[in-house]
Amino acid sequence: MGLTIFGIMIVLLLLGFPMMVPLIAGALVGFVSLFGGLDQTETMVQQMMAGIRPASLIAVPMFIFAADIMTRGQSARRLIDLVMAFVGHLRGGLAISTAVACTLFGAVSGSTQATVVAVGGPLRPRMLKAGYKDSFILALIVNASDIAFLIPPSIGMIIYGVVSGTSIAELFIAGIGPGVLIMILFSGWSWLYAVRNKVPTEERTNWRDRFLAMRDALWPMGFPLIIIGGIYGGIFSPTEAAAACVLYALFLEVIVFRTLTLAGVYNTAKSTGLITAVVFILVAAGAAFSWVISFAQIPQGILSGIGIDAMNSYGVLAVISIAFFVGCMFVDPIVVILVLVPIFAPVVQSVGLDPVLVGTIITLQVAIGSATPPFGCDIFTAIAVFKRPYIEVVRGTPPFIIILLSVSVALIFFPQIALFLRDLAFAS
Repeated sequence: MGLTIFGIMIVLLLLGFPMMVPLIAGALVGFVSLFGGLDQTETMVQQMMAGIRPASLIAVPMFIFAADIMTRGQSARRLIDLVMAFVGHLRGGLAISTAVACTLFGAVSGSTQATVVAVGGPLRPRMLKAGYKDSFILALIVNASDIAFLIPPSIGMIIYGVVSGTSIAELFIAGIGPGVLIMILFSGWSWLYAVRNKVPTEERTNWRDRFLAMRDALWPMGFPLIIIGGIYGGIFSPTEAAAACVLYALFLEVIVFRTLTLAGVYNTAKSTGLITAVVFILVAAGAAFSWVISFAQIPQGILSGIGIDAMNSYGVLAVISIAFFVGCMFVDPIVVILVLVPIFAPVVQSVGLDPVLVGTIITLQVAIGSATPPFGCDIFTAIAVFKRPYIEVVRGTPPFIIILLSVSVALIFFPQIALFLRDLAFAS
């Protein structure tokens, strides 16, 4: 039955159907095969509804809405100006500013696609003018946006937390260490690139302008304060923090900065509604599909076939990393999380791995896969936004992929990179 299900899904994908159709079709075929008819489709609908029932999922459209409001307003530009004021004059300063800006905007949006648009839009023309090759610029923007998947409020971590039953608050804080490490390594590579290619430096910003940039960025810097300070200060749950971010974004862009009218807010809400509908259909379909393959014991067959039961914790983490990395090279990250997390859950539990560490590694892997050829979704976001050919977008990615994979290996052997802050925040 497993081969039949996956065969049908692959055929539908090759025919160009959106991912939700193969998922629903695979689940339907599974239900018919298991229960012998279409009269059990009510059970399938129940499983789909159960997949979108957790209250934690409310945070997803909230963070998407807040990110969309900030992208259309001034928050992103002010954060970029702050970074440029302090590091723009360094060798490779524009590229370093891009990596740092992606980290900061990721800390207020949680969306890789929003980060590509918000940071890449204003900085790419400046980098081109400064003498950077477009292939380097595009690769940097696409891969640095992955940091948004790790730094809270990560939408990927919310989905993983819901599927696996892991604390979203613990996942959020565990992503900070790896995210900052990636930013530092990307900044180092940017400096080395600028030195090797003799990229000229920018003019140093005087302290008066730096203070003005700090003043202008004070309002946008309230977002990480709400998210991190609110959650770990015991004021908000992650879901409540998402709602507070929406309210704060509306306050900034409509009242303080006055960049959005009520009509603009309405259009932004419609855009968020469309994105949310797609996400929740994927979550519902993925929940039904995961229930089918679990009921049919397909995961047990796959895992026993590769001998994962005999592996130690390092071997299990390596297999998980490879599976999620390869999966996201071809399929949307949310779908990969929905399908693969239930498959590996029994092994993770039997080996005694920390689910927060596993979640951080999985989130990093899906972020890397999202920016990796042939079909990483962030690549196509960059193609659409910057109107550049596929080959030019992916040409400069290998050094960044190597850096990201190196961080993945470091997480496996040095888990405290992710768990130090978690243990500090949740020490009993």
